[in-house]
Amino acid sequence: MTTQSAVQTRPARAELFGPERRSTTIGLLLLISMIAFEAMGVGTAMPAVVADLGVVALYAWPFVAFSAASVVATVLGGRWCDVAGPRMPLIVAPGVFGVGLVVAGTAGSMAQLLAGRVLQGLGAGVAIVATYVLIAVVYPKRVRPAVFGWMSAAWVLPSLVGPPVAGVVTERISWHWVFLGLVPVVLVALALVGPATRGLAAPEDGVAPARRGLVVAALGAAVGVAGLSWASQNHSVAGAVAAAIAAVVLVPALGRLLPAGTVRARRGVPAVVLARGLLAGTFFAANTYVPLLLTATHGWSLTAAAVPLVVASLGWSLASAWQGRHPDLSRPKLLVVGFALVATGAAALALAAPAWGSPWLAFTWLTAGVGMGLGYSAISYLVLALSAPGDVGFHTSASQLADQLSTAALIGAGGALLMLLVSPAVALPVLLVGLAALAVLGAVIAPRTAG
Repeated sequence: MTTQSAVQTRPARAELFGPERRSTTIGLLLLISMIAFEAMGVGTAMPAVVADLGVVALYAWPFVAFSAASVVATVLGGRWCDVAGPRMPLIVAPGVFGVGLVVAGTAGSMAQLLAGRVLQGLGAGVAIVATYVLIAVVYPKRVRPAVFGWMSAAWVLPSLVGPPVAGVVTERISWHWVFLGLVPVVLVALALVGPATRGLAAPEDGVAPARRGLVVAALGAAVGVAGLSWASQNHSVAGAVAAAIAAVVLVPALGRLLPAGTVRARRGVPAVVLARGLLAGTFFAANTYVPLLLTATHGWSLTAAAVPLVVASLGWSLASAWQGRHPDLSRPKLLVVGFALVATGAAALALAAPAWGSPWLAFTWLTAGVGMGLGYSAISYLVLALSAPGDVGFHTSASQLADQLSTAALIGAGGALLMLLVSPAVALPVLLVGLAALAVLGAVIAPRTAG
């Protein structure tokens, strides 16, 4: 056996957790986990936060501030990585995120809380993009599916334990520690990832193409996402106006921030970016309304209504781990299967949503979780595989942006339907049928991601 073939047949676990990459892998997983836990935990703690600060009317703004800052950081972080490499972004971004945790965790006013949330959004946006760029630089193509499998687990586990842990911390200690308790995790992640980035050289001059107008476009996208996010939490005429203004601002910005041909699903990276938007939007929009479907229409308790979401999260994690053990499978074909499973799950929810439907069909949402485990990992792999060295950051930020925009827009569409049709038993079937159709469209587009 030659040395080259020996490297090719080396188990993925050895590549990820062997002496040469162990600290890098663990550090990256910690970075993802801390961002995910903060995202999941803050939602649970926020009612106590705004009650303590006495500004219940501004409940949505900590979320909006984080989203807007994250969009700006995602775009500019991608450019930073393409021009200078991922080393400094991976050191600076967790530091900014950690400072944001301290600022928010010690907040005595809404202004300070919002400042902390902005810093967290900036750190999280850059860190996520830099993580993908580092994967492209450090890990061989064959083991990247396994990397993405572990990253999915790093997202899913906080979605399971984050809300209950944050609830216990808030009730037994203080909401401040939902933020401050993550600071040691930031320090450990920096201690692991920092040394691993020392040997990374900056890209050669001229590798990253010139991209004019990114700053203005990033700010426009931030305004757009903020408007859509706020509208998704304010089902009113004001929310509808905010969504319309956001759409007007977003259109010219997206022309700069997405690869040419994305809307037309041009073969290669543009189709991958569009697929990311469709997959994320359909799943997360439906996922958002599952508890409402079960509580408002079928009378389930909030605790019982959360069980299908937990089941879907477990399906996501298991499917992502499975695809990581099969690096030779066609990623575009896995993406087709993923979309088909999400479409099946959304269609089943559409049958559960009317008053005459069976609420037990909500447990078929497991199929959508499996679809996400296959499809998300496939998209992550394809973005890196199809990108030139100077485009990895730009394409990664574009896929993240498509994810954020489609999710905010489709959740907002659900809110608009609820406002127009009033009854969840009437509005949600309409929404879910539309989401299933979008997932079918994604399955049609998926073969074009082959490049």
